[in-house]
Amino acid sequence: MADFGGTDLETFRKEVREWVEGNFPKALKGVPNPMAREERGNAPSADMETWRKAVGAKGWGTPSWPKEYGGGGLSAAEARVVTGEFNRAGAYNPIGGMGVMMFGPTLLEYGTDAQKLEHIPAICRGEIAWCQGFSEPGAGSDLAALSTKAVDKGDHFEIDGSKIWTSGAQWADWCFCLVRTDTAKKHEGISFVLFTMRQPGVEVRPIPLIAGSSPFCETFFTGARAEKKDLVGPLNGGWTIAKRLLQHERSGLTGAGGGLGSGGKSLEQLAKDYVGHDDKGRIADHDLRSRLVANAINMRAFQQTAVRAMLEAKGNASPSSATSIMKNAGTQLIQERHEMALEIMGHQGLGWEGDAFDADELAAVRGWLFGKAFTIFGGSQEVQSNIVSKRILGLPDLTQSK
Repeated sequence: MADFGGTDLETFRKEVREWVEGNFPKALKGVPNPMAREERGNAPSADMETWRKAVGAKGWGTPSWPKEYGGGGLSAAEARVVTGEFNRAGAYNPIGGMGVMMFGPTLLEYGTDAQKLEHIPAICRGEIAWCQGFSEPGAGSDLAALSTKAVDKGDHFEIDGSKIWTSGAQWADWCFCLVRTDTAKKHEGISFVLFTMRQPGVEVRPIPLIAGSSPFCETFFTGARAEKKDLVGPLNGGWTIAKRLLQHERSGLTGAGGGLGSGGKSLEQLAKDYVGHDDKGRIADHDLRSRLVANAINMRAFQQTAVRAMLEAKGNASPSSATSIMKNAGTQLIQERHEMALEIMGHQGLGWEGDAFDADELAAVRGWLFGKAFTIFGGSQEVQSNIVSKRILGLPDLTQSK
């Protein structure tokens, strides 16, 4: 492919359009983006696998990542062209999950060349599923209080302890994990290690949720093994890496607000289907129409601000606390959209099972219930508010004042 350097985007757009038309399976057109591999239990279809392999080989699932590690090596403008052409064709990006949203960007910043060459290409191709070993039963809001230990055994670390709310652990191939390597210190005694989930000493127990699915798990480690080469950053230097990864996580979570579990339909289309429209083609309910427009405006403003914040964060020497603001704002908008979807459907949006409800309606109520978790995982709403209060507004920590 030619290096357009952002100077001839229309030529590049034509090339992308032709490639998408020639490679995207027509049977997948308009199909909602399935959850990332580590967040779904069902095996992908043949068409999904064909599309994943094609996009992965091109590097366009991670379009702005370095080409030498399997990414697209594109400029920000070219990456937007790729996204736009996918959307135009009714296609989704099949490369995603925690490897793309959190771990990959962090490893590109803190990993060694050998670690990048070992792990990043497989992420770019969508071949490896990752899970996050951070929260513990006794270390939720105070993550630095974690107690899972990694003992130096010479050529490897031996890991003992447990994690909770480990998303997708039952399907994951690898885990990026915070462990305690120095019990005499709190933040400065934490390290960041990688290890395979496919080994003795790793036990996973899914946690059933009210939404009917179980993406979260309890994970137990008993003599599990992490190789010394899979220590990311310096020994006892994991806390800084963890903060940067959480920045990527919060940015990624707030960008996931579009899908409503309703066959990929927009709120506006749902309203026209269920509420109806007037003789000018507008949604019949004036109040609902106004609220939908307000939400759409706020969502667009939020997305543009999130992109700006992510671009600014790339030049920072340390993690930014601005992602805490973005996560709280974004999750509020996401939950609002889910609630409006159920309001639009009326009693048809409250079904759990039975022939009286179609698949989209059943998915909508499950999406609404699962949406409640957005203000909890990735750092709860209250934790983010505390971060904003102390690190951005400079307000005193009242919990330490007495």
